[in-house]
Amino acid sequence: MDLIQKIESRKAEIAIIGMGYVGFPLAVEFALAGFSVTGIDLDQKKVKVINHRGSHIPDVDPAIVSPLVKAGKLKATTDFDVLQTTDALSICVPTPLNKTKNPDVSFILAASEQIKKHLHRDELVVLESTTYPGTTEELIRPMLEETGLKTGVDFYLAFSPERVDPGNKIYSIRNTPKVIGACTPECLRHATAYYSPIVEKVVGVSSTDAAEMVKLLENTFRAVNIGLVNEVALMCDVLGINVWEVLQAAATKPFGYMPFMPGPGLGGHCIPIDPHYLSWKLKSLNYYARFIELAGEINSSMPAYVVRKVADALNSVERSVKGSRILVLGIAYKKDIDDIRESPALDVVKLLQQKGSEVQFSDPFVPEFRMNHKILSCQRLTPKLVAGADCVVITTDHSAYDYKMILKNAKLIVDSRNAFGVRGLKSKKIIGL
Repeated sequence: MDLIQKIESRKAEIAIIGMGYVGFPLAVEFALAGFSVTGIDLDQKKVKVINHRGSHIPDVDPAIVSPLVKAGKLKATTDFDVLQTTDALSICVPTPLNKTKNPDVSFILAASEQIKKHLHRDELVVLESTTYPGTTEELIRPMLEETGLKTGVDFYLAFSPERVDPGNKIYSIRNTPKVIGACTPECLRHATAYYSPIVEKVVGVSSTDAAEMVKLLENTFRAVNIGLVNEVALMCDVLGINVWEVLQAAATKPFGYMPFMPGPGLGGHCIPIDPHYLSWKLKSLNYYARFIELAGEINSSMPAYVVRKVADALNSVERSVKGSRILVLGIAYKKDIDDIRESPALDVVKLLQQKGSEVQFSDPFVPEFRMNHKILSCQRLTPKLVAGADCVVITTDHSAYDYKMILKNAKLIVDSRNAFGVRGLKSKKIIGL
């Protein structure tokens, strides 16, 4: 039985390397489709939670995981030796930036090294981790072919960018079109067969380079447009115009306009990072990506702008930032999720602390986080906590917050998300962007 026959009959053994926000939901989808799936992760805590029929990802309901684990369709391990019997696998490991904002593909290379040790004929390998154009062909393919096996003949290699949007209740893996680029036509045929059982639509492109570029374009598009509206917010502040009124009115145009909202900066693993992958690649080809660099400068400056708004608000009541009690509401990078990766709220907290503020936070999804070698713990949001703060800063507009209570008890509010405006709550003590 060849690989495609195994996939169609659900007899293919599948492995997913990386049990984070991308890999774990993907493993669950394959298990729900009837495959036997093994998740591989070096984090023993994640492995333990999965094998005990739980979920460490808010978007994945433990009630869905439990029967899959019980039936033997889903399991997790830290041992890469399971790859000896794998028919198809996806690489879903982190791809961060290093301190100089250059791509760190060490996790991809480490995973590929493990795959190389166990690579066998008629096996499919798919990279889902976001990276720069050329990674699959220039790094992974040569490494795997060191085994003597030939791509497109003995094994199959493809790139398919993840399109996970944490907290999105409308679009999931299944109803989000799956872009696939492969090294050869045979690789594309096998990768298409692999994903077809779990997605409604597969979109094939001509190469892995093209597929890698698709992912970077998607998030660069968002980063640049968010940078634009963030600059519009800065301009409106100078002009004395309400930026939210301008954006809401512009959004009524039914053609030629797509609404984006300003905020305290960019967060999450994709949007703040992916454009730098593209920019870095182009620099190596002696091309300067001006739009990307400018948008990055604007977006990265927004936390400092929010802190300046806090300082201005306190100055208006004859208080200084130093020594003031600041309550930050929201540490997650966007509403109603627990993901704090690259969250601008972290920068806001850090800058306020550097200026001598006494900072507390409340976030229903984030119990604690580490900053400057110290653990900051979430405070229960009560009228007393709000009233005790000299200024309340809305950095994430979680739905669970009682905004009427906050407005009633707060002395000053800096609302970087227009959380009060969209709820029709107005007051002179609210300062927007």
